[in-house]
Amino acid sequence: MQALKKLFGYYEAYHAHGRPLLKYIGIVAAATYVVFYLIRFTKPNPKPFDDVAFRLVIVLLFTALALRDQWPQKLRNFYLPFSYAALIFCLPFFNVFMTLERHGGIPAISNCFIALTFLVLVADWRNTIVILAVGIGAAALVHFSLTPDSRGWPRDFLLQIPAYLIIVVGGAAFKLSDKQIDAEKSRLAAALAGSIAHEMRNPLGRVQHALEKMHAVLSPAKARAAAQTLTPQQIDTLYRNLADSEVAVRRGLQVISTTLDAVSAKPMDASAFRYLSAAEVVQQAVEEYSYDTDEARDRVTVVVKEDFTFRGDETAYLFVLFNLLKNALYYTAAYPQTRVTLTIGGQRVKVRDTGPGIPPDVLPGLFEAFRSIGKTGGTGLGLAYCQRVMRAFGGDIGCASVVGEYTEFTMDFPAVSAQEQEKHRLDAVAEARTALAGRRVLIVEDDAVQRTATRQKLGPIALTTELDEAPDGQTALRMLSRRKYDILLLDLNMPGLDGFAVAEKIRAGGGQNHDVHIVAYTSEPAHLARTRAFSAGMDHFVSKPCAQLPLLAALQHVMQRRNGRASILAGRLAGRRILVADDSAFNRKAIAAYLRSAAAIAIEVEHGAAVLEQLEAQEGIHAVVIDLHMPGMDGLETARAIRSAHQPWSGVPILAMTARSDEPAVAAATAAGMNGFLVKPVDAVVLYETLARLISGEAGVGTPEQPKPREPDPSVREGLLNMQRLESYRRLGMLDELLNDYLPEMDRLVATLQRAVDGGDVQGSIDALHSLLGMSGEAGAQALYQDVRRLYVPLLEEGKWPTGREWLPHLQALARRTEEALRAYCASQPSDASP
Repeated sequence: MQALKKLFGYYEAYHAHGRPLLKYIGIVAAATYVVFYLIRFTKPNPKPFDDVAFRLVIVLLFTALALRDQWPQKLRNFYLPFSYAALIFCLPFFNVFMTLERHGGIPAISNCFIALTFLVLVADWRNTIVILAVGIGAAALVHFSLTPDSRGWPRDFLLQIPAYLIIVVGGAAFKLSDKQIDAEKSRLAAALAGSIAHEMRNPLGRVQHALEKMHAVLSPAKARAAAQTLTPQQIDTLYRNLADSEVAVRRGLQVISTTLDAVSAKPMDASAFRYLSAAEVVQQAVEEYSYDTDEARDRVTVVVKEDFTFRGDETAYLFVLFNLLKNALYYTAAYPQTRVTLTIGGQRVKVRDTGPGIPPDVLPGLFEAFRSIGKTGGTGLGLAYCQRVMRAFGGDIGCASVVGEYTEFTMDFPAVSAQEQEKHRLDAVAEARTALAGRRVLIVEDDAVQRTATRQKLGPIALTTELDEAPDGQTALRMLSRRKYDILLLDLNMPGLDGFAVAEKIRAGGGQNHDVHIVAYTSEPAHLARTRAFSAGMDHFVSKPCAQLPLLAALQHVMQRRNGRASILAGRLAGRRILVADDSAFNRKAIAAYLRSAAAIAIEVEHGAAVLEQLEAQEGIHAVVIDLHMPGMDGLETARAIRSAHQPWSGVPILAMTARSDEPAVAAATAAGMNGFLVKPVDAVVLYETLARLISGEAGVGTPEQPKPREPDPSVREGLLNMQRLESYRRLGMLDELLNDYLPEMDRLVATLQRAVDGGDVQGSIDALHSLLGMSGEAGAQALYQDVRRLYVPLLEEGKWPTGREWLPHLQALARRTEEALRAYCASQPSDASP
């Protein structure tokens, strides 16, 4: 009995998970047995043995298999045992018995082939053999018992036994291969789920840790009824942990987005590519990456030998860098000496770590999907995704490694000609000039040199945009009380009233500039200051140093936001009637809230039939946002019904929402007549931009090509300077300011730092490093900027001096070398440089 139970267990496993094989075999076989019976009457000499009674029983049995879903609930446990008996009787028993009764013949032997094929499909190989043995044995027993004078086994039937064996063996081999494929799919699915779970555990743990720290700052439950006064240190702790939580959440979303993109292998839309600074994107990735610990953050260094421009998608490339950083930092626990260096120069970005290295035999297949080397829970999707992104950019990625020494990933980018870069710059300036025409901008900055530099960068819009300056927060508030401004470009770290306090007073004041667009413009670390800036009422955050185009883009960005909150081109969705369909009330209300914040009119319904009713009842609906998966009439059916209705509203733009982002889902939405595709959770900015594009479309502005800028003297290109930034200063005619203002100020700040260190003044050192950080970055002193940043962030966060005694002499020597390099660069340029 145990052996029989085990055997039947294989049969049950074969039909587990609702596989409908028996149901479909029942439909096909019932029809086949009827048709084959009728065919015999088309022949002039029908067989003498009439099997109509047998066939009637078989058709009833197969019909019962086909009606599986209609079986009463209390009988469904008997479905599989019933099917087992039915297969024995209907396939081997009946066909072998008929073959013996008819003494062989081509029709009987052909029927045996068909029956055997059916049996191979509906049972595993063990039960196939057992069913065959039982059925054939029973047929022979019945036949020879009823017909003692039988002629025996037909010779033509016996001759087909090798062919029958081939069917059985071949079917078993095929099913074994199919089983292995299913097992591999299950393994990969489990690995994918495990990878996501592993990656999500860290950000969720960071959120929990930050919440615990914030909870410790707040009053215990029994004291909540009374007012609680927080010290500045406690407020700073809350903001730091809130910022850390937001970084962790972004990291989790990055993991999910990267994994889904890697699995779906969706082609990238090159039409959405834009020109990017390699140094800026790399620095952004290093700052925004969610590190496990502060120690891990300190292991990463950025070296800019020469910045360059490439054309691509910023988000996709950030994910590439996140993947490489994750790989490089993975082994730090086992290899504590690991350091990671990102080097930019020569149309290349290199990510080098001093970890365990990769064996030579592994390198050739490193970028294959689902190849994971020595990582628990890894899927191997990350590097395949990196390669796909780089090739979409027109470049490539490679890896070199020596076991026990290093691993270095090299990303090569296609060169962007100077003419193309200049054309892009002029296009962007022209677009910004148009978007900011007639606006008033107030620059609030306590450093006079920085104010001058910022005004110079905004020079291209000065003819159409009014630019004012304020040297401190109090002056800015007085100016804001006297006249209306559109944008406030606000430094955060100022003596007296800092940028946070200025923003809070503006938002709480209720005056004419209560809704002014505020852009934080600071050298404060983004991961520390961004959250507090937004909490204070600011609308955008720009890190210093910032080149001309990103700064113009930031101002343009906030002017394309309604009331400084909803990210949407002014007026593009205002007054538009948008129909939102989702069976989830929460999702529906969230989308509707996004739309209403953009001054659109949102009409909410919960199923596809209601969409058709609203389109029929209301005129002037501009777009439909619909979930693909709803009970009843789903999104695809609704879209097809809209397109086939031949009504005035049949051409309305339809935007699909779904949690899936794979190719079949996109293809199905497109085939149903949908115009756009959003993946949940829906980002408000993406929603606005997609709807605006579908409803009204967009156009670009072209400008003539410009001559190629003069190539700088190679003698100064030693990694000390940001050559792209210096070239922009050359075009702006700011080289004199660089020599006369920046260099003396840098000298003064280094001397101030020396005095603060000598006097043991930690806060004075922080202030000096803060100013030097912004100054060096603006001046294009890339190496000095990186060194100052390495010192400033830990000192600001922990209030502790850097370890060792050589950091200050090293900084002073680097400042002297930087000054020499800057002077050499300026001397190599013509004196009549102009913007």
